[in-house]
Amino acid sequence: MRRPELIRTIAELRARLAPHRRAGSIIGLTPTMGALHAGHGRLIEQARRDCDIVVVSIFVNPIQFNQAADYQRYPRDLDADLEFCAARGVDYVFAPPEEEMYPAPLDTCVEVARLTDHLCGPHRPGHFRGVTTVCTKLFMIVQPDKAYFGEKDAQQLAVIQRMVRDLNIPVEIVPVPTVRESDGLALSSRNLLLSPGGRRAAAGIYRALQAAETALAAGTREAAAVQKAALEVLAAHPEIRVEYLQVVDAVEMQPVPVVEGPVRVAVAAWVDDTRLIDNILWRP
Repeated sequence: MRRPELIRTIAELRARLAPHRRAGSIIGLTPTMGALHAGHGRLIEQARRDCDIVVVSIFVNPIQFNQAADYQRYPRDLDADLEFCAARGVDYVFAPPEEEMYPAPLDTCVEVARLTDHLCGPHRPGHFRGVTTVCTKLFMIVQPDKAYFGEKDAQQLAVIQRMVRDLNIPVEIVPVPTVRESDGLALSSRNLLLSPGGRRAAAGIYRALQAAETALAAGTREAAAVQKAALEVLAAHPEIRVEYLQVVDAVEMQPVPVVEGPVRVAVAAWVDDTRLIDNILWRP
C-alpha cells in the first residue's frame, strides 16, 4: 500500500500536478477538513474511479467557523488521514498550514447570495462565505477537472454548484450520496465529539427525516404537515435540541409551502454540545 505524497505548499502542489495536466490526465479533488471517515471514503473512491490523479485536501478552514471554540475542538489526526488515503489509492494529500492558505488577512472573499438565506445561513453567519472562499482558492490551486462533495451537506453542495456556474469556474462538481451508520446517523467528523448517550440519541435525527419521507410518500404535500411529522419524532428525544427543520426546494434551497417538485427536508440539531446536520431528498 503506497502512501500518498504529502504536500504542504501551493507551489509544490502546482509543480507536482503540472506534468499530469500536460499529459492530459483527469485530475479529481476531494476537499476535506480531515478526520476522515467512510463518508469521505465514498467521495475518494468515486474520484478514484473517475480520475487519473486524485488529490485530497486536508485543511481545517478557520474562516468558515463562526465560533472559535468549535474551530479549536474540531478533530485532527493527519497520520490517520494519510493511512486512510493510502488505502484508497490517493495520489497527493494537500495539507497546508494556515499561513500557507492565508498569509495575510483576507481583503477578498467569495459569497453566494440567496441560496444561503435559509437553513444554516442565519445560524452560522459568515460560514458559507468561508466555504466558498476556501473552495475557490482550492479550485485555483489544484485546477481539478472534477471535485467531489457529499449530499449530507446539501446546502453547501448547492452553493458550490451555483458559485461554479456563476463564476464560470471550469470544474465539474460531482455529488455523492450520504453514507450512514447502521442506525441511520449520517457519518460526520463531528460524531466523534458525541458522548455515548448523545451518540445513541442522535440516531433520532434520521428517524425524524424518515417520518417526513413517510408523510410525503403517503401524499402529504403541505410543508407544515411534513415538518410536524418529523418534529413529533424529535420531541421524543429531549437530548436533541432542534435548530431548524425545513422543507426547501432541492436546487434553490428556498422554503416551499407546498411540495410540487423535488425538495429536501433538512435539519440541524444539537446533541451534547455538537451541531449535526442531515437531510433527505424527495422527488414526487
